[in-house]
Amino acid sequence: MFVDRARITVRAGSGGNGHVSFRREKYVSKGGPDGGNGGDGGSVIIVADEGMSTLYDFRHQRLWAAENGENGGAKQCSGHSGQDLLIHLPPGTLLYDNATGQLLHDLKPGDRLVVAKGGRGGWGNEHFKHSTNQSPKTAEPGEPGQEFSVRLELKLIAEVGIIGKPNAGKSTLLAALTRANPKIANYPFTTLSPQLGVAEMSGERKIVFADVPGLIEGAAEGAGLGHEFLRHIERTRVVVHLLDLRPEDESDPAENYRAVREELRRHAGALTDKPELVVFNKSDLFESDKERTACVKKVARDLDLRLDRDVLVISGAARLGLDVLQERLWSMLHPAGKNEPGWKAPAATT
Repeated sequence: MFVDRARITVRAGSGGNGHVSFRREKYVSKGGPDGGNGGDGGSVIIVADEGMSTLYDFRHQRLWAAENGENGGAKQCSGHSGQDLLIHLPPGTLLYDNATGQLLHDLKPGDRLVVAKGGRGGWGNEHFKHSTNQSPKTAEPGEPGQEFSVRLELKLIAEVGIIGKPNAGKSTLLAALTRANPKIANYPFTTLSPQLGVAEMSGERKIVFADVPGLIEGAAEGAGLGHEFLRHIERTRVVVHLLDLRPEDESDPAENYRAVREELRRHAGALTDKPELVVFNKSDLFESDKERTACVKKVARDLDLRLDRDVLVISGAARLGLDVLQERLWSMLHPAGKNEPGWKAPAATT
């Protein structure tokens, strides 16, 4: 399970100050007190929003503050109350008091929770008039709003898992698609734990990607980082199977594909039924278009894939073909019709 974390400060609005004033009208030489009350401060309210899936928007804005109440005025004018601040969070978000570590709330669909209450507005001097003091010169200041440092945690399930052999270019692709900053180096198992990133698309669309540890033969028995890999890939909705067209060990890309598929089959047969998009990577490493085209056609033919339907050719390092990749994945995650036909991955061979 991937955990998305953020830390924010929520600050409710302070109440407005009460006002000190006296009635002043023509022919009224000694009017009584008429100072109005201050408005209440706005509260900070958490709203569960099922249209959200990450805490991405909270990484850059740390302070979330409601409006202060207005001060009271003369002629018994009360200040306007501050507007409440609504913070939308995905259901499943855990809210902790950062100072104590106490769990404040486990957000469920439909929840609406006041996390910081606005301060009460102060009374104006009109309120303090009584039989022994007809002209009070005292008003009450507004109360401060509540303020907390809140830690947010969301157990996040990635929508798209990027799988492939070690050094297939998964971490580079994740970094190119998203703002994630995975550790990238030229040796196997660069990714030692699942890395998460969110790709922002046009129209405020987002896709949550996971680059999971590279898979080697024997992963189903726990070799390498196999069990970790297979556990996380079970939770994704779509799989991007990344193939290195120019492996440094000169292995056969088609055989590498079959080996990964076989490990998926051995771990749990249902994994092989996940929607899969085969992506040929490192297309920029060929010296000529002719050489690249020949390699792409050969690998596609070996895997019985149609180039116009089943395969995308990209370069994560050179950022080639990434827009097309994202749009294809979006259509797989959000099909136009429930019975939309899809490609079934070739069966693993033994």
